[in-house]
Amino acid sequence: MTYELFARQIELDPTRIAESRHTIREQLAEYENGRRRQFELTFDFTDGFTGEIHRELCKIPYGDTRTYGQIAERLGTAPIAVGQACARNPIPVVIPCHRVVGTDSLGGYIYPGLKEKLLNFEQANTR
Repeated sequence: MTYELFARQIELDPTRIAESRHTIREQLAEYENGRRRQFELTFDFTDGFTGEIHRELCKIPYGDTRTYGQIAERLGTAPIAVGQACARNPIPVVIPCHRVVGTDSLGGYIYPGLKEKLLNFEQANTR
C-alpha cells in the first residue's frame, strides 16, 4: 500500500500491520507533524535473520542513529548483511531502517533523499 510522507510516496506492506490503513495513515501523519516519535502499531517481523535485525532497528531511539557495523557487532554478523536486511524492510519508517548509517556516509535507502530528510527531521525534533 502506498502512503505519502514528506511529499514522497512510500510503500508499506499493510499485511504486516494489524491496525487499519486509516490508523497507519493517521500515525504517519502524526509522525510527519512531529507529534509522534514512536509508532503504536502491532506488526509481524519477517522470520529468521532479517527479522532479528529488524527487531534490533526498533530499539534505535527517535533522533538517534547506529552504524551498520554497530548493529552487526551486536548480532554477530557482517555490516553488509545488516544493509541487506534493511533493504528487505516491508514497513520502512515504522521499522526505522533510516536510522542505520555508514561510518563515513548515510548509506543506502530505498527512497533516495528521504533518509537524510527523516534523520534531519528527527534530530531537529529532539532539541
